[in-house]
Amino acid sequence: MHKFRIAATAAVVALHAGILLPGFFAPYSYDSQNRSLAFAPPTRVHFVDDQHRIHLRPFVCPLLSAPDSFSVYREDCRAIFPVHFFVYGTPYRVINLFPSHTHLFGVDGHARIFVAGTDAFGRDEFSRILYGGQISLAAGLLAACISVALGIALGCLAGYYGGWIDAAAMRAAEIFMTVPWLYLLLTVRAFLPLHLAQGWVLLVLFSLVGFIGWARPARLIRGLVLSAKYRDYVLAANGFGGSNLYIVRRHILPLVLGVAGAQTLLYIPQYVLAEVTLSFFGLGVNEPAPSWGNMLAVLQQPFVLQNCWWLLAPGFTLMLVLGAYRWLFSNTH
Repeated sequence: MHKFRIAATAAVVALHAGILLPGFFAPYSYDSQNRSLAFAPPTRVHFVDDQHRIHLRPFVCPLLSAPDSFSVYREDCRAIFPVHFFVYGTPYRVINLFPSHTHLFGVDGHARIFVAGTDAFGRDEFSRILYGGQISLAAGLLAACISVALGIALGCLAGYYGGWIDAAAMRAAEIFMTVPWLYLLLTVRAFLPLHLAQGWVLLVLFSLVGFIGWARPARLIRGLVLSAKYRDYVLAANGFGGSNLYIVRRHILPLVLGVAGAQTLLYIPQYVLAEVTLSFFGLGVNEPAPSWGNMLAVLQQPFVLQNCWWLLAPGFTLMLVLGAYRWLFSNTH
């Protein structure tokens, strides 16, 4: 079980490292366009050239569009372009603080390396997946932290003090658990001003989601506090004159942090999926900013479903993230 927990944690950390540092891992900017390479398939990496010579360094060949066809390309391997690592490229900022030009990999010349192909504007899908993951994961983390923080505060108050505080908090929790949050989000988004910046839109929406979702962790934490406040060492601390704040901080909170962490792991993928759903329907992040939701929206076109299988990559990435969180949650119990 311990090995599974380590593997799950490593998977989540690796996913976040790629998503939280997109400028380094992505070869191009999310809005860099190559109109002549629209709907280009993933670039093939070679080690053997046309003369059957083996190269120790991987290389790619430039793509040429087929005449009288759309989204059909062939490789022109008369010229080869080696893949370099730790290359100088498009400037970016590490966690929006430190400027840098270093990318993990890239190619020289007029060739391009598209790990996951391109979209309708010739933008690198792999780079957009990494940059879009920042928005999706940030929304999930924000909402989950708000929900769990409110759940800890209200659950501790209800469980420790009891009485009318407990009754009021639990009745409020029952009301909030019945709120259809998706319809509420759609309603709030419809009333937000159209000129409002996308960052503020997401902040408002997912702060609201986090505020709505406090009920379930609050009920769980209340139950723990109800049992914990009658333990011998808590009663002893109370008998020696310890203040309520001291007892809760010193003896109660350490008992509930494990449950709070598990609830956070459970809520993050749910809220990430909520952001993807909103953006898919055009109510979250809009172009040209990437989000896994608006990247998947192109799949509504039959042409893309039939011919551009690589544009399913954001969906596979989403499933990988959700699966990693689910695996980590399962192995924390």
